[in-house]
Amino acid sequence: MKFTINRETLIKPLQMIGGIVERRQTLPILSNVQVSVQADKLILVATDLEVQMTTRTDIIDGIEGEITIPARKFLDICRALPDEASIVLSADKNGKATIRSGKSRFTLSTLPAEDFPRIEAQQDAIHFEIPQGTLKYAIDHTQFAMAQQDVRYYLNGLLMEMTDDVLRFVATDGHRLALCDIAMPESVEPYKNNENQQVIIPRKGVLELSRLLEEDESPVQVAVGGNFIQLKTDKLEFVSKLIDGRFPEYQNVVPVNSDKKVICDREVLRQALARVSILSNEKFRGVRLEFSPGSLHVHAHNPEQEEAEEEISIDYDGPNLEMGFNVNYIQDALLACETAQVQLMLSDPNSCCLIHGVDDQQCRYIIMPMRL
Repeated sequence: MKFTINRETLIKPLQMIGGIVERRQTLPILSNVQVSVQADKLILVATDLEVQMTTRTDIIDGIEGEITIPARKFLDICRALPDEASIVLSADKNGKATIRSGKSRFTLSTLPAEDFPRIEAQQDAIHFEIPQGTLKYAIDHTQFAMAQQDVRYYLNGLLMEMTDDVLRFVATDGHRLALCDIAMPESVEPYKNNENQQVIIPRKGVLELSRLLEEDESPVQVAVGGNFIQLKTDKLEFVSKLIDGRFPEYQNVVPVNSDKKVICDREVLRQALARVSILSNEKFRGVRLEFSPGSLHVHAHNPEQEEAEEEISIDYDGPNLEMGFNVNYIQDALLACETAQVQLMLSDPNSCCLIHGVDDQQCRYIIMPMRL
């Protein structure tokens, strides 16, 4: 196998698959990237047995074949070469790969390509096509609420729910919930027994998708099977195994009878919370919100008996109400909202708070109260 390629052409796909390769692997070959030359294309594949990415790039010329070489060393070598450098990679029968560029030469060890594990996507799947920017928007506006290393493993991922007309993404860590709805693409090819299909994409797969998807209208083809999700664009193919578990009945925690509506300037509230949170308890991050007609008082204190207080104007004409929340959760929700004003729906001190943009309920955020 041998190919010639420009440094700038090679470095981007290498960086894309670099996030898949873990530094510590149970199998040595998982630290490698599979390098294949087919016709005038260079195909790179990386996997950690949970997620897998394949990229295709044009080459100047090449001889067909395939090997696996250490992924991070390959990327570091390419990064260290001068801009616009021409790179020639060749492999011999003695298990060595040689990288040449100008007067530089590097020899890397290889492992057989036939030993490289692959995640195979099954044929029986739901297929649809959606703009990359739309999918990225939904993921970016919910993924921050996923749990991290929770023993309830099904929370360490993002729920994707498919109905006849809505594609919904939901994330929760048990204390807050983020929900985003987008229109279900018309080009859906369902398979039998498909009612409301739910799948849970693992955390690593979600973060990689957020990094890889472009903020434009170029299409991405999605296939969802019983234990995998596959996304294809012109230049890459991404496959992730799904979490085998039952996501909580999230609909039960979405407030429907909240009778107290608060409207306020999103940025004013966010900045007030940022200032007050400086003196909040570093462990619990609790702040107390006191709502009264026309104004909101925000309080925080810590074990050192230090206190902070802010007052902002709000649009509210209900009775006085006092509630405690984790300030980080409110700030995350406010950052995810994109309208100038936000709406908070409340009922009593022991009930959830629903946050969304004024006249925009595409993305909604539910936060559990806390005792202070």
